[in-house]
This record gives sequence, C-alpha cells and structure tokens, in this order.
Amino acid sequence: MNAFRDSVNRRVFLKTSAHGFGLTALGSILGSEAFGETPVIDTLHHQAKAKRVIYLFQSGGPSQMDLWDPKPGLKERFGEELPGSIRMGQRITGMTSGQKTLPVAPSIFDFARHGKSGTWVSELLPETAKVVDDLCIIRSMHTEAINHDPAVTFFQSGSQLAGRPSIGSWVSYGLGSINRDLPNYVVLTSRGTGRPDDQPLANRYWEPGFLPTQHSGVKFRNTGDPVLYLSDPAGIDRSRRRDMLDDLARLNGRRHAIVGDPEIEARIAQYEMAFRMQASVPELTDVSGEPESVLGLYGPEVKKPGTYAANCLLARRLAERGVRFVQLFHQGWDHHGGLPKALKGQCYDTDHATAGLLRDLRQRGLLEDTLVIWGGEFGRTIYSQGKLTRENYGRDHHPRCFTMWMAGAGVKKGTTIGATDDYSYNILEDPVHVHDLNATILHLLGIDHERLLFKYQGRQYRLTDVHGSLIKKALA
Repeated sequence: MNAFRDSVNRRVFLKTSAHGFGLTALGSILGSEAFGETPVIDTLHHQAKAKRVIYLFQSGGPSQMDLWDPKPGLKERFGEELPGSIRMGQRITGMTSGQKTLPVAPSIFDFARHGKSGTWVSELLPETAKVVDDLCIIRSMHTEAINHDPAVTFFQSGSQLAGRPSIGSWVSYGLGSINRDLPNYVVLTSRGTGRPDDQPLANRYWEPGFLPTQHSGVKFRNTGDPVLYLSDPAGIDRSRRRDMLDDLARLNGRRHAIVGDPEIEARIAQYEMAFRMQASVPELTDVSGEPESVLGLYGPEVKKPGTYAANCLLARRLAERGVRFVQLFHQGWDHHGGLPKALKGQCYDTDHATAGLLRDLRQRGLLEDTLVIWGGEFGRTIYSQGKLTRENYGRDHHPRCFTMWMAGAGVKKGTTIGATDDYSYNILEDPVHVHDLNATILHLLGIDHERLLFKYQGRQYRLTDVHGSLIKKALA
C-alpha cells in the first residue's frame, strides 16, 4: 500500500510541478541516479579484489582430457568398453545412448609439466602453458545440464530455464557504472575454425531477464559499425541528434508521469547511453594506435576483425576503460566427431590470444584487479561417439566433470583444484558446481551472492538461486 501511495504521489508531483518534465529529461541527459545508473549496493559487502571481469566462454564444451586433465593410463585401454562401475547408470545423451558400445578413446595428444607449479598442459596449448603459473585450474567442475542451450543458460543465469538475468546483468545491477560513456556489460562473439557451423548463440544469454533493461549485455558486431545505428544518417549532425533525444526524453517523461512504468526510465537511459557511445565506441574500436609489440602478444589473427584474437585485444581495451563485465563467446568446441583435427583448429584460434591477453593485462598492471575466466558449459566423454580409430574419434557431452580456470584479481596462482577418476568421468576430490563458481566471481567483486537480490513476482531472486559456496581453495 505504501509503495502504491508513493507512486501516486510521484505522479502528482511530476504532473503539477512546472518543471517536472524538464527535470525528468535533464536527469536522463546527465545520467542521474533517478534512472538506475547508480549501484543497488551502496557499500560493498566486503573488500573487492576485482574491479572487472573478462569471461572467455568457450561455447560447445572443450574436451578436458585432451587439454587439461591427462589420463595416460588409458592408452592401454584403447577401445575397451567403459566399465559399468565408472558410468554407474548415469544419464547420457540420445546421441550415444543408442550405440552398442561405449569404447574408451584415449587422447592422442601429449602432455607435459610447465611452470614452477609443474602443471600438466596439453601440447595443443603451448602459449597458455607459458603463463600457467598465473592460472588456478579447476578440474572438478560439474553442472546439471547435458545439452548446450540449457547448459549455457545455466552458466549465465543460474537456471536452465530462460528468463532470468545473466551474470553480467547482475554485476551491472549490483555495482553500477565506472565509465558512463560505455555499457557496463559488453559481449563479443567469434566463430571457431575447428567447427565454424557449431551450436548457435542466443541473444538471451546476455539479457537482463526481470532486471531493468539498461543492464542488458551490449553485443558488438564483427563487421560494419560495432553497434547497430552507431552512425547517424546522412544530414543528421551531433547537435541535431542531441535536440531529437531531448525532445524524446520529454515525451517519455510525460508518459512515465502518467503510467509510472520503470521500463520508460530504462528506455531513456538507453537512448542516452547510445548517444554517448556514438562518441566513445569509434575510439575504443580503433586499434591502429596499438604498437606492434602489443599486437604481437595476441598472435597473427589480431588484425582480422571478429576473430577471437581481435576480440581479446578489444576486451583489454574495454577493461582499461572501465567496462565492468566483458564476455567473449567463442563457438566451435562441440566435437562429436573428428575431434583431433577440430580441436587443433580451436586451439589455434584461442591459445596465443588467451595467453597474450594475460600478458598484456599484467604488463599494464590490470591483471591484479581484473578477474579472467576460461571455460565452456560442460566437458566431453572419455568414450568415443561414433567410429573410433587410433587417429580419430569424437566425444559426446559430459556434465559430470570438466575443467575451467581463473586468473588475476584475488585468485591463487599456480594452483590445481580437484581430481577426477582414471577415466575423467567422475569427480574424486573438491567438486565445484556452477553456483559455486558464480558465487566466487561475485565474491571477488566484493559482493555476497546471498545478498544481491531482486524481488520479482513476490519472490526474492539471486544469481545462485538458493545454492552456492565459495571456492575457498581458489582464493589468494
């Protein structure tokens, strides 16, 4: 009842005040607190280690036993049936449930120890191996979803069902903006050479759900203007665009005074952000001033727009300009067949640039307050999907154990957490759930995941639902 009375009073004030509409428009132009650009968390719940996040999401499910979780003992078990004592009747996808056998497919790739930590890394990741002492590798990740769309949705929002806010939107809502001229949450996408026609990405993966719309992820395009309609039409100059937005803000302010819809406020804020981005984004995306010594860190693909390497460089430029949450989605990791060749392609795309990003952040002093995350929505099976030969195999989806890593702000360097069984099928030590990972990400940003809440349809929601524990072994 009080909320309704306050809403009515606000409408009466705006309608009766001689300056009400003008103040509404002016507030939007100046990016005032009235339009949700201030954080919902006035004071951090605890000291933050990270100011920003770069999330390198490897969409499709990288094969952990070919990259991070070596099982050399399986070479002697080539083609043997996966023991029932290992599978224990666990659910598998419809793509392999009809196979007469589930033959063990040992990795054909060699592993070696690297760095002072002596961490095992595949031969496919020679550049990442050189920075392995910066990483906290988690071999014991597990999730609840077994197919791509619900699995990515679960990582992004804490639910397999669409409609809840993405993690970047939660961070934007909780912490607010550092740079008012750029979005809080930016999404970059690239297609892998390992499997260019891989699983598609849905825009809802970075949408805000029931949070205010201005907390949506802004996707940068790979060709043309980075953002649609970034350039004004012919005949429209900057001052005329400003006048148009001012008039539109007044009209929207009048409508908001009548109906009180918070989405109208969000729309005004988004128009203003779009106007500011027209000036800030062209400078951001112009990398011509980057020295060759920096470009070389990211590998030969860095000058080709839309590649993973180019996006990693752009992520660094976004991070140093104060964007809170940058997420790179690299497609192409779904290797049901022809894995050895396809995996080489994916690693060619990503290895050099990933290591280069860490080096670049470190040399600029940004790694100490930037959290970097690498991983996909699940792992792959040790048994082959389809025909198995000594040189070729495929792997199905595997949610029960897979590998991710974190680096940077507040993360314990040169650490490996968790262990899996001899078949990289079940977790033996230190299981880490998706909710645990998300709780830890928020913790490093100074947020208690149990206290970042939004009331919707009579219930308090949070990113981690009613679950989640900190990965204490990962914290420095």
